[in-house]
Amino acid sequence: MANAASGMAVNDDCKLKFLELKAKRTYRFITYKIDEKLKQVVVDKLGEPAMSYEDFTASLPADECRYAIYDFDFVTEENCQKSKIFFIAWSPDTSRVRSKMLYASSKDRFKRELDGIQVELQATDPTEVGLDVIRGRAN
Repeated sequence: MANAASGMAVNDDCKLKFLELKAKRTYRFITYKIDEKLKQVVVDKLGEPAMSYEDFTASLPADECRYAIYDFDFVTEENCQKSKIFFIAWSPDTSRVRSKMLYASSKDRFKRELDGIQVELQATDPTEVGLDVIRGRAN
């Protein structure tokens, strides 16, 4: 089931970990990377539920692309506790052009595999995934 546009399959573990985050809240975040040798998207890092948003942003490499899922908890103006699942396409300006193209062409197919994403963000530098941006998109 490789994608004709990019040739990237999605490792089953990617979906399993996402379902654990969504249903059981086993993780705070998950980062995924494309393994070019295996020609598939694989799990890169798993963030424990107690980890902070700063831990998450620190896990994004400065010069490599990643896909990331972040489970963001927040309180609404009505004082309701809520959470939203963010999909973040991390593509820093300093990453390789080939890498950026691979991630861009594989993104939609990968996202379709993860059912339950509520907000999507595209980010090329840390300011675009700042906590204020996340808060603004959550409401």
